[in-house]
Amino acid sequence: MEFSGKLRGKIAVVAGATRGAGRGIACMLGEAGATVYCTGRSVRGRSATKSRAETNRTETIEETAEMVSARGGVGIHVQVDHTDAAQVKALFERVEKEQGRLDLLVNDLTGDAHIEMKPFPEHSLERGLKVLENGSLSHIVTSHFAVPLMMQTPGGLIIEMTDGVGDELREWNFYYDLEKALNIRLARSLAEQLRKQRIAVVALTPGFMRSEEVLDVLGVTEANWREGIKRDKGFAYSETPFYVGKAVVALACDKRIMKKSGQTLLSGKLAREYGFTDVDGAQPIWAY
Repeated sequence: MEFSGKLRGKIAVVAGATRGAGRGIACMLGEAGATVYCTGRSVRGRSATKSRAETNRTETIEETAEMVSARGGVGIHVQVDHTDAAQVKALFERVEKEQGRLDLLVNDLTGDAHIEMKPFPEHSLERGLKVLENGSLSHIVTSHFAVPLMMQTPGGLIIEMTDGVGDELREWNFYYDLEKALNIRLARSLAEQLRKQRIAVVALTPGFMRSEEVLDVLGVTEANWREGIKRDKGFAYSETPFYVGKAVVALACDKRIMKKSGQTLLSGKLAREYGFTDVDGAQPIWAY
């Protein structure tokens, strides 16, 4: 399916667009012609996120916005800490002033950088609570200020990014499991709250995503990513961040999206439903 230009005139906010799925989503929205506000905390000269190796990540919201514009959309970067209600309020006041509407909100904010690879009793409580604050409570704050603006134009869509599609336990970390499960519940509950306003809300999960950090951890690049299969056989079924980005565009273009409101959706299954592929022509699907 070809999405080029399909979202021209639409206004989107991708909260957490610095890297990974957020960047891939913002780029594909740009390719579809949308105006995309790319928010996050990392700007040129000041990184807000560290890798698993405790080194600062290099990706920035300015870069993401430039990538959006290079693909045919309009990329606008705004530095926002989405745990700060005043900053979030100011963001949507700006969107309203500049655009007068909001059609799509993607909550891709995550607290995963605070996760420790330790069992619950040994995990830092402070860092554990930061996982939930940055990765779930920030979604509530953002939606609180976004929804009134979305209600001014019928047919809006909110997407809660998560990991997993059901009640499965992510056994390796208590706080990660709670964060992702909470985001699924947020989508279900908010969908009911906003059904009468005709605003659709869904949870969306990618499969095994070849994010910048995952590539670094496996010691590969996008150009030679298949070398990573030697270290993790499941990597053979991995996908780029643009794949879930195309899933977001497909959902935003679906005139019957209200039928999916409240559901938890998987990028690979949506690829088969809507007929899109990853940027390399593949249609990977992750089995949860």
